[in-house]
Amino acid sequence: MTQKSKIVLTCAALALGALSVSGQTATSTPAPAAAAPAPAAPTSSWVITAPFVSQYMFRGVRLGGPSFEPSVEFDSGALALGVWANFPISDKVVGQSDPEIDPYGSYTFTLSDSMSLAPGFTWYNYPNATESNGFYKTTFEPNVAFNYTVAGVTITPKIYYDMVLKGPTYELNVAFALPLKDLGTELDFAGTVGTYKWDDAAKDASPSVKNYGDYWLIGVTAPISVSANGKILLGLAYTEGSNNYFKQSGSAKAVNTAALGRGVVTIGYKITF
Repeated sequence: MTQKSKIVLTCAALALGALSVSGQTATSTPAPAAAAPAPAAPTSSWVITAPFVSQYMFRGVRLGGPSFEPSVEFDSGALALGVWANFPISDKVVGQSDPEIDPYGSYTFTLSDSMSLAPGFTWYNYPNATESNGFYKTTFEPNVAFNYTVAGVTITPKIYYDMVLKGPTYELNVAFALPLKDLGTELDFAGTVGTYKWDDAAKDASPSVKNYGDYWLIGVTAPISVSANGKILLGLAYTEGSNNYFKQSGSAKAVNTAALGRGVVTIGYKITF
């Protein structure tokens, strides 16, 4: 579930970078008791995830080195609300991912057995951002996703629009699970391709600074159950950013050197209650 930028200008830096019994009186020949109804499935739950990642990548841009990325999410029916955070351990991008705290939410409308629509938002926060260097302390990004599942594969086109950076992100996600019954787990595969263009990527810059670029990701996660509600998460992904530039009116475009290709290893723990 994040907006970030790293301002590379002649004088600035990139902005920004988820929880019943019956009784019966006996007669001379008591009738068998009726079976108690099965307990209703919980309508709400909490999900806490605590992963470490080998580096922090967002939309093809490297925003930090090894990091702790905890999240807490509350799910109730179609509603999901949570907070995700990044706490870098090393290679910190000062004022950007040091730290980053992002409340988010979504609501899923079921359209059919195979289709759903999920509007949502992410509120990005960078408490230590240095605004005088072009960083934003906060941005807000509404989004909407359309989910279509066929033959076990979920295809999700998604559109975001950052209200502060003033620009859209267009993304296509594909996900499917490969059961490994003998091992009591599965392999969760995911792939993403996307592109974005922001028209106000640096705070208070005049003329405004544009930042645009493309990215893709492919990854796999193995959730290993260690208790009724807890799982260890082991993940491996590769992501890459390309065609990523900054452009200020009157100046030549500049390459975003933080947009590159990197592998990311994830080790974490997830508990649901």
